[in-house]
Amino acid sequence: MALLASATGAWTGTNGFRLMPGDPLAESPATATLTLAAGGHLTCVTYTWEHPADGPQEGLLLIGSGEADGTLTATWGDSWHQKPAPMVLDGRPAEDGSVGLDAEYAEGWGWHIALASTGQALRLRMDNVLPPAYATPEAPSYPAMVMELVRVPGEA
Repeated sequence: MALLASATGAWTGTNGFRLMPGDPLAESPATATLTLAAGGHLTCVTYTWEHPADGPQEGLLLIGSGEADGTLTATWGDSWHQKPAPMVLDGRPAEDGSVGLDAEYAEGWGWHIALASTGQALRLRMDNVLPPAYATPEAPSYPAMVMELVRVPGEA
């Protein structure tokens, strides 16, 4: 079965963004579209959000099977967070059908991207993973973006 197949369609809602862990999440409108590609072997998520100072932004997350059984690989690009070159992330699907993906972008710094659907809700969360010098056992990372979406009316 294709990854997140039950979540295909158009979604709308809000996105919370923060640059630093102590900043409040700045809320803005957000959208996403989830489609299957390549005969259902790939899951494609396109999304829009708004940066509080830099305006409208967009991103793309393309997820497929990894080289080893039970693993995933993804390509991610975002007009604000990850540009101009896309980032490759690795991960695994969870038993509940959610997806967790990870990559390092600087020495000790990284991203953890989680994507989950409950049927009528879709959540895309991007955590900035801190290097050991900044992390604590209670806070090894912090949510930089939290997108909470519901199906667009008429989408099944």
